[in-house]
Amino acid sequence: MNIPDTNFPRIVIIGGGFAGVNLAKSLANKNVQVVLVDKHNYHTFQPLLYQVSSSGLEPDSIAYPLRKIIKKHKNSFFRLAEVDQILAESNEIITSIGHLRYDYLVIATGTKTNYFGNTAIESHSMPMKSVPQALNIRSLILENFEKAAIATSEKEREAFLNFVIVGAGPTGVELAGAIAELKNNILPRDYHDLNPDDMHIHLIEGSDRVLPPMSEHASKKAETFLKRLGVKVSCNTIVKHYDGKTVTTNSGDTMASETLIWAAGVTGAPVLGLQAESIVEKTNRYSVNHYNQVEGYNNIFAIGDIALMSTEAYPKGHPQVAQPAIQQGNLLGKNLLRLIDNKQLKAFVYKDKGSMATIGRNKAVVDLKHYKFGGFFAWFVWMFVHLMSLVGFRNRVIVLFNWTYNYINFDKAARLIIRPFKK
Repeated sequence: MNIPDTNFPRIVIIGGGFAGVNLAKSLANKNVQVVLVDKHNYHTFQPLLYQVSSSGLEPDSIAYPLRKIIKKHKNSFFRLAEVDQILAESNEIITSIGHLRYDYLVIATGTKTNYFGNTAIESHSMPMKSVPQALNIRSLILENFEKAAIATSEKEREAFLNFVIVGAGPTGVELAGAIAELKNNILPRDYHDLNPDDMHIHLIEGSDRVLPPMSEHASKKAETFLKRLGVKVSCNTIVKHYDGKTVTTNSGDTMASETLIWAAGVTGAPVLGLQAESIVEKTNRYSVNHYNQVEGYNNIFAIGDIALMSTEAYPKGHPQVAQPAIQQGNLLGKNLLRLIDNKQLKAFVYKDKGSMATIGRNKAVVDLKHYKFGGFFAWFVWMFVHLMSLVGFRNRVIVLFNWTYNYINFDKAARLIIRPFKK
């Protein structure tokens, strides 16, 4: 891997998401060598992936080069590679470009889409966990509009204009709202030969309300906003089968659809090699102590979505969102320096800064510790928080410009089929 030898302890970080990037930043220019390994050369701001898939933003406005993040960090290196296995006994990882020894290993590989063992849905549905997947969804949506315009039968047109989103968590709710805005603002202007009333967005949720992780106040507000936009919300409903053409639910109901977007859950993305006892079977997350050390290992850590730290407040682990990952990354950087200096480690305590979701123009919900609100002000708060959380000044400027343009013109400028998607 051509990493120079060093007298400093070598810390290898697997994954350039929120957790890995914030850990690398916290170790900048310290007396350690940091090696960041990721299969992509960029950090993805995942909370805005849905805007790429719905033509609101271009992908380069929510992605940032990992090398640029660490370019001023002495003794920090990046390698574009996939990690195949961890050899804990020899303190070594095996990657697609070679082997690398470590003194401390940090696993920050995040999650992947969970299909709950349903191979038919896995084969035919559209996931949205990465930039390429978001671009695939964008292409498919726009291609379906084009195909609907030349459809020779009403049944065929119905399938192209039926969009089914499974999972009404923040991702599903935000995507449903964004596609509804395509229907309400773009379809009437761009496709004069299509009737917007023929387009339907179905949001399907297995539990009894949308946004299950948030408060009931937020759920009711969000469902009201969605219905105003024309989204058909179905709770207590589970999709049992999808063959690429027809959606079948647990009640036996069916609907024709060329597009099913799966946002119903995630599972951990562990790396091969560690003992089975260190992984919680149902979630595929590493069991870690309050210092983020993986169970059974002193020099291997896990942070972010891949880590399951059971506490009194969070017996099933912390929420798999950005803030726990960021906070764990920042603390672990300090703890690794303490460990090297033989000092006492500090236990991780999650500071919940609240949760939020946007449903569309002037519509959002926010849950804070003592306040819960929705509407225009919540939408403004959501925009400000996400804008300031983006990595890089350029990305903030581009996103702000796009949001301003979209708001004034009721437009989504990134309606481009750059690379056609083939099922």
